[in-house]
Amino acid sequence: YLWFHNYNIYLIKMTIEDNLYKKSIKILTDLIAFKTISGQDNNELIDYCEKILNDLEIDTFKVFDENKTRVNLFGTLKAKKTNGKKPIILSGHTDVVPVSKGWSSDPFTATIKDNKLFGRGSCDMKGFIACTLAYAKIFKETNLDRDIHFCYTFDEETACIGAPLLIKELKKRNIKNGICIIGEPTNMKIIDGHKGMNEYTIHFGGLAGHSSKPDKGVNAIEYASRYVNKLLEIRKELIKRAPKDCIFDPPHSTLSIGGISGGIAHNVIADKCKVEWETRPVNKSDADFVTNEIDKFVNEELLPNMKKIFPDSYIKKEIIGEVIGFEKLDESEACEFVTSITGDNSREVVSFGTEAGLFQEIGISTVVCGPGSIEQAHKIDEFIELNEIKKCLKFLDGVKEKSSLN
Repeated sequence: YLWFHNYNIYLIKMTIEDNLYKKSIKILTDLIAFKTISGQDNNELIDYCEKILNDLEIDTFKVFDENKTRVNLFGTLKAKKTNGKKPIILSGHTDVVPVSKGWSSDPFTATIKDNKLFGRGSCDMKGFIACTLAYAKIFKETNLDRDIHFCYTFDEETACIGAPLLIKELKKRNIKNGICIIGEPTNMKIIDGHKGMNEYTIHFGGLAGHSSKPDKGVNAIEYASRYVNKLLEIRKELIKRAPKDCIFDPPHSTLSIGGISGGIAHNVIADKCKVEWETRPVNKSDADFVTNEIDKFVNEELLPNMKKIFPDSYIKKEIIGEVIGFEKLDESEACEFVTSITGDNSREVVSFGTEAGLFQEIGISTVVCGPGSIEQAHKIDEFIELNEIKKCLKFLDGVKEKSSLN
């Protein structure tokens, strides 16, 4: 009888797990179909996520950008009794990077082949969001002793534009304590540190004229080129400034030119140009060094020379985003929580950026851990291995076990 009873329990458990897995795949398929490229409207996807949560009577609120075309979503499943345990925040970004040519299938139609699910955002990072939404019903049916939060942001891929607006609202609502798990693709390994990420677009305005008399105009492209050369000099200095025993690869702050554009014809002095660049500092002092050096060059050399010829010349800095790094700590409640579920004590750092530092900054213990491999992110034929979905669901089962009344 005992064997028969245990076997029935096993069958029930396997059925629940199978249904949960199928539900995750269905939700992920739906999420991929929303073309939430960074900078574009993500309201339909957020409405989809909110309906799943609201149907379970999970309270939600939204935080919009100024045009109400992009939106963050935050949901809270209140515990029946907290027992003093810190709430869990399950966080992911809803935006994806643009699609390049060369995909083997429609990037916004989920395709399963060879135990992989292909589609833009499948790995980075709609797979994690799908798992949390599928598991929400299980959390709802659990006798929780801590709150569970669901956090979905916009425009992480463009210097984390959305999350700061949400975090500002969290501070207003006094939600400044907890354990945040950001489900970026890490193969369910713990990431507890990364560099900062600052992105800028610099706009140059000069004076147009005939190319036969270059001294009569102010060539915005030429001044932009000098600006870029200065950035490259600063980049060399950043390598020399690498901290001793730096934990990152490469072990120094980086600087990269992303784009330069301007001019209208071969024989016209360009009066407009823009330069796009970014830096990923290992610490705040490097970020300050870059800013001080390039601003000094602009204010003391470039701009005065431009204005000598044309007083209305300008160089304007547009800050796309300045995201603080994710500081590696000797003791991390979030890392210890994940380790207690996975049994994996290893911790790694990465050079790519996430929203982790933003949550850490307001006192929320944070860890980056999610399904899929970063090696597949941002690539043609992006995919997530189906086994990673199962691993994530098993992890969420561990979160449930550590968040329920005995």
